[in-house]
Amino acid sequence: MRIGVPQEIRVCEYRVALTPAAVHRLVCAGHDVYVERGAGLGSGIMDSQFADAGAVLLGDHAEVFETATLVVKVKEPVPEEYALIRSDHIVFTYFHFAASRELTEAMIESGAMCVAYETVRDSEGRLPLLIPMSEVAGRMAVQEGAKCLEGPALGRGILLGGVPGVERGHVTVLGGGVAGSCAARMAAGLGADVTVLDVDLNRLRYLAEVIPSNVTLLFSSQYAIEDELRQADLLIGGVLVPGARTPRLVTREMLALMKPGAVIVDVSVDQGGCIETTKPTTHSDPTYVIDGIVHYCVANMPGAVGRTSTFALANATVPYLLALADAGAEGLARDDSGLLSGVNIARGKVTQRGVGEAFGLPYVEPRDVL
Repeated sequence: MRIGVPQEIRVCEYRVALTPAAVHRLVCAGHDVYVERGAGLGSGIMDSQFADAGAVLLGDHAEVFETATLVVKVKEPVPEEYALIRSDHIVFTYFHFAASRELTEAMIESGAMCVAYETVRDSEGRLPLLIPMSEVAGRMAVQEGAKCLEGPALGRGILLGGVPGVERGHVTVLGGGVAGSCAARMAAGLGADVTVLDVDLNRLRYLAEVIPSNVTLLFSSQYAIEDELRQADLLIGGVLVPGARTPRLVTREMLALMKPGAVIVDVSVDQGGCIETTKPTTHSDPTYVIDGIVHYCVANMPGAVGRTSTFALANATVPYLLALADAGAEGLARDDSGLLSGVNIARGKVTQRGVGEAFGLPYVEPRDVL
């Protein structure tokens, strides 16, 4: 199969979909790989490294789409790319459709098969292609939140770990999944007081076995969230409903419970955000203030650490990419690797229930389309 790797053109996106090692595996498996020149520079990967691994370098963004049958990306297509996507394309990337009607309608109109990293499941029901970037984003949430708490960033002037004689900062994490638990560990490692809220008691029991002792685990409810908002210096939103829009757990009115200069980092912004006042921002302009609360809502947080994120992502995606390239669109209906759960839109039909429910669109089972 002809596999194309375009440069990511989203603002401040430094990742690339494949590493040279990944290209080499695909080429050795009999596939042709086409990489846009300069695609890897943000991750510290030179064109020559891709060429040495067996890729064909192309100089034009549109040429990659024109040449490829399977387009592998990191982030969802941006509007400038919509017209480049054909009905015979398979596009394999993070889509987060439920957060964007415009993207959803554009991909339905294209007729392409859209396979979303974030809904691919393994044999144990986990989300293996979402986990690596959730790990990065969870860690970054504390790193960026700590910076936003500084006075020059309009924060409260809080050092999360405190110093002897001064109280530590309080970090509240909504969601105990991969992103939330990674954020809790990072915040705990800095010495902050940390609380994690989740509605899954089994998950809380698991976290109790592995999480640091300065992390409190609470069953989530509106009452518990409101109580935590009064204490939080840093609120991290790490809620996930796979394939669907994230539920809003904090309304604008609830911001009045927070201390002036407190910080919100909404990791779930890609799926619409779990805070009512969340709106996507970029690394070049990452924050805004509403009702005295600093919001950091960058929609591609891991993109800032391009090298780490690229290698972590490719490690996870390549086995699935190989299966997808080998099976093709027709063979995907018979595939049992978990890829079928990643098919969100195909041949003009919505094939992911959460996407259909988000926009009131009819949903069909992917096998019925394929």
